[in-house]
Amino acid sequence: MAQNNSLAKRSEKGLLTPDNCVLALIDHQPQMLFGTSNFDRQGIINNTVALAKAAKVFDVPVVLTTVETKSFSGNLWPQIRAVFPGQEPIERSSMNSWDDKKFVAAIESTGKRKIVLAGLWTETCVALPTVQAIHDGYEIYVVEDCCGDVNQLSHEVAMQRVIQAGAKPVTALSVMLELQRDWAHHDTYDAVMDIVKTHFGAYGVGVEYAYTMVHGAPPTKFPEYSVPSALVGAHK
Repeated sequence: MAQNNSLAKRSEKGLLTPDNCVLALIDHQPQMLFGTSNFDRQGIINNTVALAKAAKVFDVPVVLTTVETKSFSGNLWPQIRAVFPGQEPIERSSMNSWDDKKFVAAIESTGKRKIVLAGLWTETCVALPTVQAIHDGYEIYVVEDCCGDVNQLSHEVAMQRVIQAGAKPVTALSVMLELQRDWAHHDTYDAVMDIVKTHFGAYGVGVEYAYTMVHGAPPTKFPEYSVPSALVGAHK
């Protein structure tokens, strides 16, 4: 969770910067996604992975947490584990992560008072810790397109509740661009463009077009796909 002091400094004045916030990803697990119906579920995965990658690019400390992994919810999505391969999520039994001392201690240990927060479902895993963290003096930014709920009404009511409590709604892309802030910050530019081209649809295609057709850059090369070989006993 150490900060990268080589990053170009950004002005704050109420905005997120790489060195003033922590990212909390709460309960991005299979069973929680199964019950999510208000947003496109593949979109939630895509946006959450993009947000996780952005946190890694900008060296933002990240707290991962899961609930009832073995008995109900399943493991943290492997797409997120791939971004943070050496980090184990904090396991909880409580629906409200702010009731879990290990989770709160992990947030406190970063020394950050701004929490960028996302999770499933919005009305419980997001709303409950958001309301209580605000009560405890934290500033919360809820990444709405990395959250989801059992239906649209549940999500909307939860977002109204957290906004009324003082939370700021944001998106994965808005967080990344707020951290980048200036395209002259070349230390993170290429990594941000890689995330844009990989995860942000028409924006990414537009960037690729501009690079290749306008500026004459070579086409982007993504890692070649290799068909996985069968694993003996993997499907028992």
